[in-house]
Amino acid sequence: MQVKRLAAALVALTPLFAAAQTNVTLYGVLDAAISSQDTGGPEGRTTVVNSGNQSSSRFGFRGTEDLGNGLKAMFNLEAGTSIDTGAGDSALFGRRAVVGLEGGFGSLTLGREYSPIAAIAAATDAFGQGFYGSNLSAFTTNRLTRRLANSVNYKSPSWNGLKVLAAYSAGEVTTANTPSGDLKGVGVEYTLGGLYVGAAYHEINRLAIDKDKESAIGAAYKFDQLGGFEVKANWMEADREGAPAKYKQYNLGGSMPFGAHRVYANFQQQKQGAAKGNSWALAYTYSLSKRTNLYASYASLDNNNSGVFGLSSSSVTIAPAATALGKDPDVFSLGLRHSF
Repeated sequence: MQVKRLAAALVALTPLFAAAQTNVTLYGVLDAAISSQDTGGPEGRTTVVNSGNQSSSRFGFRGTEDLGNGLKAMFNLEAGTSIDTGAGDSALFGRRAVVGLEGGFGSLTLGREYSPIAAIAAATDAFGQGFYGSNLSAFTTNRLTRRLANSVNYKSPSWNGLKVLAAYSAGEVTTANTPSGDLKGVGVEYTLGGLYVGAAYHEINRLAIDKDKESAIGAAYKFDQLGGFEVKANWMEADREGAPAKYKQYNLGGSMPFGAHRVYANFQQQKQGAAKGNSWALAYTYSLSKRTNLYASYASLDNNNSGVFGLSSSSVTIAPAATALGKDPDVFSLGLRHSF
């Protein structure tokens, strides 16, 4: 009886929700793959089924309300999920959770948001931050910051192709005589035809001795006269106080469409002090429709005698054990991605 009453109440309230909210969209991506991987350890090669090799599996809600005079209220809640196990992320809406305003001034959001450096990295990764060998390895533990909790974020409108990004993330540290944990970030993006150029910088007040510093610069160009061939490159650096050396990464890659087919390639180098790892990665997608595609990818990383770097896809990172210096991971994947 209680279930029937609840259902009746929801039906009755539906027109009120519709009147209050101009536009609400449910969306998502479901991505699963079977992979053959080798981290270079004694266990040898293993076969796994995992989620999010091309795109992180997710679902979300986004919406806007027209407030008049060109002003809109907006929100976005996005949750990650794992197709292989059905589990969700540890934080329900850990991917993005913001509310804000949009208008002629640009946009202002509060909540959990992508950082200025994350915007530059996403726009200049040949793999679209999917497939093993993407630049997401720069955002693993104790490297660069991709998402900002407790944040206030501003994105300007385009001024002849130029946009400005600014972010403040409150560390919310309450212990006396302790660094605040606050992050401050700025970025700029410029587009002209097929050209994109961007740069961003973060400072984090994490330790009393000095601030952590993170930076990124990247560029991309789409050659319409060559059938949509794209080339992308970026360089990122994390200078964290207390770390033995700066972490540095650069990428150079491209992609080319052929009807329903698209091929991708990317070279990546990671360095930290004497440790260095070079990786080559290839990927292929075949579109069954506008929302569904098959894919295959292969990536291999060559660590020097001091390196233990790994390969990152949208949701998975494989790497040698921390003590397995010089081991070389590689991985081959076949997968299916569907968006809705």
